[in-house]
Amino acid sequence: MIETHIQTILQTLDPQQKLVVVTKTVSIEDMQRAYQAGARIFGENRVQELLEKYPFFEDSEVAWHLIGNLQTNKVRYIIDKVTMIQSLNRENLAREIQKQAQKHQLVMDCLVEVNIGNEPNKHGLAIEDIHAFLAFLAHECPNIRVCGLMAMAPYLPAAETRPYFQQMFTLFQECQESATTTPAFTTLSMGMSHDWQVAINEGSTMIRIGSAIFTEESVK
Repeated sequence: MIETHIQTILQTLDPQQKLVVVTKTVSIEDMQRAYQAGARIFGENRVQELLEKYPFFEDSEVAWHLIGNLQTNKVRYIIDKVTMIQSLNRENLAREIQKQAQKHQLVMDCLVEVNIGNEPNKHGLAIEDIHAFLAFLAHECPNIRVCGLMAMAPYLPAAETRPYFQQMFTLFQECQESATTTPAFTTLSMGMSHDWQVAINEGSTMIRIGSAIFTEESVK
């Protein structure tokens, strides 16, 4: 089941599009099955869970992404373990990532999180604040490489998420043309288990899928 779901998704994607397998609460055994099926990026929401699972894949080709809201006091624990932080959403977090990345003599790939639906219960910057935040990162955080944007559409029927993904793609293109971004700004992470195909059709280059892989439901 896991293997079939992953293969179905991977066969749908173009070479430049990436699958992040969301492994929150997923067992090591099921993660290993996912890896054998071709999954190469695992996305974790919580630092503690990532740290517990990390040793089981230390000698593999797994790349770890932190996709959940990140507390500043947890950055030091994962700075040398993750290849990307997808939830960069405020200045004090950026300053701590900069501090820890500099300490470890590395450059951390990050995505700026956008609250595309302006939902009060979700993290992320408002659209109108994105360009100023990118300018801040460009000038103040040399050890952060901004690789693109990340967003979660409001939880609606898949067809109704399309306007949000279209808005994200427009913002993504505007940011690419801005003087505050670099050629590394190529990733638009949007689309989850119930709406990933809509997101791909609207320009997503990275999807984050968990339940559609690890439950009995088929990949739609």
